[in-house]
Amino acid sequence: MLKRPKELLRVGGDAKTRKGEKFGVMTGIMYLAPHKLSGINVCPMAELAGCISACLNTAGRGRLNNVQAARVRKTQFFHEDKETFLNLLRKDIHRIIRKAKREGMTPMFRLNGTSDIRWEVEAPEIFEEFSEYQFYDYTKIPNRRNLPKNYHLTFSYSGADERYRKLYEKAVDHGMNVAVVFRKDLPEKFLGLPVIDGDESDVRPFDPKPSIVGLVAKADAKADTSGFVVDA
Repeated sequence: MLKRPKELLRVGGDAKTRKGEKFGVMTGIMYLAPHKLSGINVCPMAELAGCISACLNTAGRGRLNNVQAARVRKTQFFHEDKETFLNLLRKDIHRIIRKAKREGMTPMFRLNGTSDIRWEVEAPEIFEEFSEYQFYDYTKIPNRRNLPKNYHLTFSYSGADERYRKLYEKAVDHGMNVAVVFRKDLPEKFLGLPVIDGDESDVRPFDPKPSIVGLVAKADAKADTSGFVVDA
């Protein structure tokens, strides 16, 4: 029988989301096993975008075998018993809301830490039940429309394939900011748009529009040659 996790959302488990605390934000983030690592594809655009080997799944504690195994279990749990999975997710959201209130902070939630699931399709009831709270994610899926008002998405750029590279224009046309992973230093502009430092915090709903959200390559992404990581 599949070993069930005790919790799905983490707080303060990575340096990126902890940086949001200086803005008074406490982010609860969920890490699943990306692409097909669990036997279930939760990143449908990964092959076209060329981001499989450069995925942040290996950053920080993600390099540990026990962490990888836990992410696989969570992903399989979602696939095999979605109803129980969502009930645990609700429990975690309530837990983080209480924790944030105790510490005088604003709770936010990121369900795709290392996945790209259309949560607005898979679990629209979550956004409805927690309508007063902000959710946000990055995505490589260009046609995610009719999103809940409390779900903010930033499109993730890749130059690995000409077909994918053109999708960012559609994202900008639909009012989305675009995240770009740069190999080293961030340029002032990219693709004609101003670049902001996306590593300053993970709180993407606060970003000005339109902007390129610049991220510096980390972990295995530093050696990426697919075109996902950009040499500016």
